Amino acid sequence: MPEVELPNPEELEERRDKAFSRRVALTTAVYAVMLAIASLGAGNAMKHMLLAQQQSSDQWAFYQAKVIREHLYRAQALVMQAELADLAAARGPRQEKQQELAKRFADEEQRYNAEKKDIEKDAKKLEHERDDYRTRDRYFEFAEVFLQIAIVCSSVAILATSRAMYAFSMVMATLGVLSTLNGFLLVVRLGALDH
Repeated sequence: MPEVELPNPEELEERRDKAFSRRVALTTAVYAVMLAIASLGAGNAMKHMLLAQQQSSDQWAFYQAKVIREHLYRAQALVMQAELADLAAARGPRQEKQQELAKRFADEEQRYNAEKKDIEKDAKKLEHERDDYRTRDRYFEFAEVFLQIAIVCSSVAILATSRAMYAFSMVMATLGVLSTLNGFLLVVRLGALDH
């Protein structure tokens, strides 16, 4: 009968630990890739949030300029109407010119009133966009934290050969991935993170 050589139990333990370490190291690399994606999403969300804020501020400044012009034309129209009341007794070219100016000022006032409504709508839309990106950014920030914790925990799992720490790193990474996905898609809105 041929002799069967049984493997050394210490050697089997060492191989098992090496396989575990390789698996955890590979998982850690995946965590790092997800962290890079979350960081990219956070940077992108922040950039869009700041741009929307700037555009919103520009729209509100434009709105204010329209309001000022509207009030100027309203004031001019009132002055013209007062002068027309004084000229009511004297008919002629001067009264017609005053009436024409009064009508033009009133028309300009109406035009600015109509234009400012569109500007206000655009400014509010940009504010909504800014708020949306601010919310996205918060989810990306939490994703980065979860993924960083996952990377640290998986590194500790390698050093300590701890399957419990590895499992905890996977839980943290899962939360990080879900938060990253939510940052891109905004499927779920958690009230505390949306303000």
